[in-house]
Amino acid sequence: MKFKSLNRYLLVAIVLLTAVLGCKNDPNNPGKEYAPNMYLPVGYEPYKQEKANPINPMGLTMRLPVEGTVARRNYKTSFGETDSARVDLMVYNISADSISISERVLKNPVPLNEATLAEGKILYERYCQHCHGATGAGDGKVGAMYKGVPNYASDAYKSLNEGHIFHVITHGKARMWPHGSQINPEERWKIVHYVQKLQKGA
Repeated sequence: MKFKSLNRYLLVAIVLLTAVLGCKNDPNNPGKEYAPNMYLPVGYEPYKQEKANPINPMGLTMRLPVEGTVARRNYKTSFGETDSARVDLMVYNISADSISISERVLKNPVPLNEATLAEGKILYERYCQHCHGATGAGDGKVGAMYKGVPNYASDAYKSLNEGHIFHVITHGKARMWPHGSQINPEERWKIVHYVQKLQKGA
């Protein structure tokens, strides 16, 4: 019996001693860290090469983007044989709430021809038809459940210009979600060509 009470007192004394020794007057001293990597992680800035990164090849911090990623700069596409025909499609950095600017300044750099219109139709069928319908009447299967999908050929929507359409595809509007991360700029402009064809009821 005496041993049990002695063990109990000894246990209490150890806990109190640990608490007293564990407390420090210095507020900047965190005490004993049992998992220092969780408290002090090694940070690597992706756009700086301050120190060698032991994980990546050649100690580099920056990695090549995943294949197929939509580039956000230097996205050059040639629509002709000369350098003057090269167009930078990524100069589009108009904010989501500035649709009126897009309507005024954006012009479709992709030439309108049978090939681009055919590609635009394929892309429309892939990304847009489920809501907007095959003819752009807003009668797609998802659109029937979602409600509020516009009819491109109606008077209210057939006057929307190319800049407006491109801006809405990129940033979304009202119940339409943005598609800028799924569809690259060249593909968006091809969809614009096809949507403008649907606006004419063709």
